[in-house]
Amino acid sequence: MVAPPAAGLARLRDTSNTRVDATLGALFDARPATEPRLEAAMRHGLLVGGKRLRPLLVYLSGRALGAGDDELDAPAAAIELIHAYSLIHDDLPAMDDDDLRRGQPTVHKAFDEATAILAGDALQALAFEVLASTGHPRLGGLVTTLASAAGRDGMVAGQALDLAAVGGHPNVEALAHMHAHKTGALIVAAVRLGGLIAVDEHDPRLQALIRYARAIGLAFQIHDDVLDVTGDTATLGKTSGADAARAKPTYPGLLGLEGAQHKAQTLIDEAIAALAPLGTNAQPLADLAHYMIERDY
Repeated sequence: MVAPPAAGLARLRDTSNTRVDATLGALFDARPATEPRLEAAMRHGLLVGGKRLRPLLVYLSGRALGAGDDELDAPAAAIELIHAYSLIHDDLPAMDDDDLRRGQPTVHKAFDEATAILAGDALQALAFEVLASTGHPRLGGLVTTLASAAGRDGMVAGQALDLAAVGGHPNVEALAHMHAHKTGALIVAAVRLGGLIAVDEHDPRLQALIRYARAIGLAFQIHDDVLDVTGDTATLGKTSGADAARAKPTYPGLLGLEGAQHKAQTLIDEAIAALAPLGTNAQPLADLAHYMIERDY
């Protein structure tokens, strides 16, 4: 097990998690459930466990550019709702057919496949409801950012590329293209959402954040591939070795374990260099970049 992130980053994560979990919980507590089983499945997939890295990126990016936490709560919740929906669908029998997620049975195992599909659908719709309710002056840009990252030009396209790659032999460039969509799109969206709360889309600091996000997004996925080889199921909260069992292409498979680790470190160096225009305000983001490849789950 590696050392935990720096104490300062750990405190920021705790604050972020408390805020976003309160925002997410309030979405369910504010009104009665129309269909209790669906509601329970949504809660199961959303509220139990998870690193909450994407909401943290919303908060840290927004704060770095001067936004207040109250303004960032809604986009932080929206990105986590999209992420949770994607995991529920990713675990389905037609996709990865996983039994374990965040140390608990996947939604289709805890409930059933049809309920899991509906729970994911409902969480996706709720994400846009939450974001649209903000009334922010740049609401159009916020909604477009989330929709593009989640849909056919982002995460869903990445999942399709992932399914098509099973058993194949893509090169490193093709693998990076897939992960830029499947994993990277939501990570870029997280920093863009946080940044757009504070500044106009043409602000050069926002462009620097996006460069940072693209680098950490790929590094995050490479490290996930490494953990699938080196980690254990109890620590990961999901089945280790699953990628190899499904004949999925991975960075350790293409570059070797040390080569994959070196690639991830190079990307983190690029990410931190991209933060230069933000000065000391970006230090928490730099700390988070290091954590992306030091975590053990």
